[in-house]
Amino acid sequence: MGEQTITTVFPAEVLQQYADLGVELPALFSGGDLGERMGIRVLEASPDKVVGTMPVEGNTQPYGLLHGGASAVLAETLGSVGAMLHGGPTKIAVGVDLNATHHRGLRTGTVTGTATPVHRGRSSATYEIVITDESDKRICTARLTCMLRPTTAGATTQTPAS
Repeated sequence: MGEQTITTVFPAEVLQQYADLGVELPALFSGGDLGERMGIRVLEASPDKVVGTMPVEGNTQPYGLLHGGASAVLAETLGSVGAMLHGGPTKIAVGVDLNATHHRGLRTGTVTGTATPVHRGRSSATYEIVITDESDKRICTARLTCMLRPTTAGATTQTPAS
C-alpha cells in the first residue's frame, strides 16, 4: 500500500506511560507488517476496547469472499493490541490461542472489529473480537488468548500482534 495504514488513538495516560520509557507507542503500529499490507486501521485502543477496520477488497479468497484468514488477522491484531495495553510497558503479548467462527460471507466494503476483554490476568489475557459489516451484521466472532511475558527491555521490544 505504500502508506502507513495503521493509525491508533491511544488514551493520553497510556501514551505518557510509554513515553516515560522513551517509546513512541504509535510507532509500534507503523508500516512494514501484515496489518499494513491488509489495510488494517486501528481507530481506538485501550485495555477495555480496541476497534479497527479492514477493507474486504484485497483480502478475499478465490470465490471473491472475505478470506477467513483475513478475519483472523484482524481479530488477532485487535486482541493483541488490547492484551499488550493491559500488560503495560513491562510485558509483551504473545498470542497462544485463536479461534474464529465465520457467520456470513462478504464481497465488498469494510469490516469493523471490536475487541473486548473476557479475562485480564497477570500472565494471560483473553479478548472476544466481533467483526461486523457496514450494516452492523456479524461476519465473524473470534476469541484470542495472549500470554503476557515479562520483557527486560521495557516496551522497546514489544510487538502488537503475535
